[in-house]
Amino acid sequence: MEKAVVVGSLHYDIFVEGPHRPAKGETVMGYRWFPKFGGKGGNQALAAAKAGCEVTMVSAVGKDSFAPGLIRVLQEHNIKTDHVQVIADKGSGMSVAIADDEGDYGAVVVSGANRAIDNSKLDSDEIFADAKMLILQNEVSDETNLAAAQAAHKRGVPVCINAAPAKPMPADLAPLIDILIVNQVEAAEISGLEVESLEQAVAAANHLAQTHKMVIVTAGSAGVAYAGEQGSGSLPAHKVKVVSTHGAGDCFVGQLCARLCAGDSLADAVAFANLKAAEHVSTVHEDAWL
Repeated sequence: MEKAVVVGSLHYDIFVEGPHRPAKGETVMGYRWFPKFGGKGGNQALAAAKAGCEVTMVSAVGKDSFAPGLIRVLQEHNIKTDHVQVIADKGSGMSVAIADDEGDYGAVVVSGANRAIDNSKLDSDEIFADAKMLILQNEVSDETNLAAAQAAHKRGVPVCINAAPAKPMPADLAPLIDILIVNQVEAAEISGLEVESLEQAVAAANHLAQTHKMVIVTAGSAGVAYAGEQGSGSLPAHKVKVVSTHGAGDCFVGQLCARLCAGDSLADAVAFANLKAAEHVSTVHEDAWL
């Protein structure tokens, strides 16, 4: 079994379902709410583990009532939690997500302990022993991502970043990124190109592949584009009835990285992840509820 290291966020999500998301000043009567395991780091770790990858999670939680459930969900999926730090004076990360009848959602995230990871503990042979990939996102600090990428790079471990939520990539981090995964908005921001169609997503992927070994641009319902040393291409999205898009991008990233760790070509890994993301958005997920 191949190993991946995920350095990223853990969130206790409060998920609310209603007819639509509220406009400014509006109160909407919802259908129900429930707690859910979350955070881009945690979600991607779960997706990679479900795809057969051995996963080590590096993150932080507070010393509060949210933390035990977050750790338990990771452990139930055989994800190693030895390097999840407990920050006594910070609350665990959390979010409130509101989903509408169309399956779309909006969220507010409070990072909490995720922004207080002790970066000095990331340069660890134990963390990166036998690792095939490091997976990063943008829900922890730039300093944490840089420290983790430097530690992986020093040990010859490929570095993947899902550059979401969208924000400028630090100049000292960019050269350390081997695999870049972005959506249309993020691709446009980083490349400076217009990305409003699948064809434009391919062009952006090829442009960004000049500085990264592999680039994947997800284009929502249009599909996904990719480029790298093995060539470029695109796939349309699978046509499914959408239940909820919540966590779809994280499912795609985790599944993709697991297949790359296992030795799949970029095209095959993208095709696999594209299918799994379609299955995700068309399915009710209760297995990661707290």
